Amino acid sequence: MRFTISQIAAAIGMEAEGDLDLTILRATEPADAGPDDLALAMSPKYAEALGQGKARAALLWPGADWQEMGLKAAILVPRPRLAMAGLTAMLDPGQGVEPGIHPTAVIDPSAVIGADVRIGPLSVVGARARIGDGAVIGPHCVIGMDAVLGRGAWLREMVSIGARVTIGDRFIAQPGARIGGDGFSFVTPEVSGAENARKTLGDQGEAKAQAWTRIHSLGSVEIGDDVEVGANCTVDNGTIRNTRIGDGSKLDNLVHVGHNTRVGRDCLLCGQTGVSGSVEIGNNVVLGGQTGVVDNIFIGDGVISGGGTKILSNVPAGRVIMGYPGVKMETHTEIYKAQRRLPRLMRDLDALKKAVFKPGSSD
Repeated sequence: MRFTISQIAAAIGMEAEGDLDLTILRATEPADAGPDDLALAMSPKYAEALGQGKARAALLWPGADWQEMGLKAAILVPRPRLAMAGLTAMLDPGQGVEPGIHPTAVIDPSAVIGADVRIGPLSVVGARARIGDGAVIGPHCVIGMDAVLGRGAWLREMVSIGARVTIGDRFIAQPGARIGGDGFSFVTPEVSGAENARKTLGDQGEAKAQAWTRIHSLGSVEIGDDVEVGANCTVDNGTIRNTRIGDGSKLDNLVHVGHNTRVGRDCLLCGQTGVSGSVEIGNNVVLGGQTGVVDNIFIGDGVISGGGTKILSNVPAGRVIMGYPGVKMETHTEIYKAQRRLPRLMRDLDALKKAVFKPGSSD
């Protein structure tokens, strides 16, 4: 589908210059751009590459002389990634789920399906489930009984939504996401070695080997509006109370959120982050990739953790942390610098020992 330069400028909220009726098919890198492409050259470092292609129009940095570059039209963008958000939304061709309900889909008669819903091949919708207007359900998806999926939801292939899960509007789930699996809750008849080790920070005591008894998950999951979860992301049901994800939060691929945990508004949980059960996470929190969070703690509003951080205790609002265990980032930086100096310090120590303890010394 072709779009005019004026349409693109309107979509990203920017002013365009030159031939506003010029149409493009795709967006691409400057050196690869042809006459029907919009070249993405939003920094001066791309100017030379722009000359290698054949683009007639481009997204450029503020103040760029697009006419000198031989272009017929340009859109000047002060914040490139924000412009990319609007542009990619406009050009996204979707996943090809056809309108209507595919004949191989299995829909319980008691389910309530909204207007303009698309349901792909071999998907299953359980009893009394409710799907909002304009939702797109990809192939091989499962929506459990009594689940609620809001308006404009978009489920990629093989997404499963468990029974009684409630999800707000404009939810996006990438392939293989699992919402509403049972929590990882088990107990032994007597105090276990793991419990002793946690209490004593190392000694498992005289606890004997025992079988684990399952604690069922009676709670479910509540997800707000405008939430996105990545591929193979998992959010567990609560044991009694519901696990909750707040409005606008985004979970990357392979993120796990344990039972009873509450995630606030507009949080980012990056790839392979694991959050244990019963954690309270505030609003606007960013957990970098492979962050690990121990159970039964709180993380305050606006906290940012660097990649690989292991959070073992409560974190006050606004703190930036890193390391294992997670400490203030400036403290971690000092520790890291000190670690790098250790080989030199050891060499200096050896030299000092040789100088002090000379052969034949009375000591």
